[in-house]
Amino acid sequence: MFHMGDPFHQRALTMRRAYQYPFWAIENTSKRWDWDVARTKFSVCEVNREEAEGFYKFWRKRQFGEAAAKASRQGFVYLPLQGKLQDHRSFQTCSPLQMVEHVLENDPIRPVIVSLHPSESYTSSELSALEELASRYPRISIRMGGMADLLATCDYVVTQNSSVAYFGYFFAKPSVLFGQIDFHHISANVIELGVKNAMAMGPQLEPDYSGYVHWFWQKMCINGGREDATDKIRSKLLAAGWPI
Repeated sequence: MFHMGDPFHQRALTMRRAYQYPFWAIENTSKRWDWDVARTKFSVCEVNREEAEGFYKFWRKRQFGEAAAKASRQGFVYLPLQGKLQDHRSFQTCSPLQMVEHVLENDPIRPVIVSLHPSESYTSSELSALEELASRYPRISIRMGGMADLLATCDYVVTQNSSVAYFGYFFAKPSVLFGQIDFHHISANVIELGVKNAMAMGPQLEPDYSGYVHWFWQKMCINGGREDATDKIRSKLLAAGWPI
């Protein structure tokens, strides 16, 4: 059993926090986009509305206080960047910097706030390329961090596969994804739709945020704070062929 590492044989598994304690996943790959939840269809008609709403409101308040419940849309696009800004990696449709250009091309009016990840280490080449892009497009402004405030006021989120898009669901903010990830179900996905269609559809989305968050965390993940956590862990290990 690995913590976040990639399993190296058929009966090895990895465990990883599902974006927030106490929610966990146990999988046979470290690639989130290949996890069970990523391959499972989210069905709105199966949502227990009372449970979902209570769960959603509890976790929204616990993580963001009253800010998420009072979110507004102030006319800008929020682009949380991750690392390797100039690289086009296998799970991405383009490099992060190319993604910024796609947003500018397909949303020609809104200002674009690009946020660098405070835990990433960016090279001088990456930062120079981003600054050069900003100099060519006055609509771009660059920030460091500031997730909660930006989610509270943006119109929508565009990212490769940053968890910021998932947390945006608590602010009822739609998202466009340029990369593969496990929480793709209610976003506009460039891989499936193409850039133009995803960018046109994304800002208009009005998915079932509470139903989805409840399904994703409570149904598909292991909630370490619940009595059924042991049973869910056992089920995962049995399914992987562990003799328990």
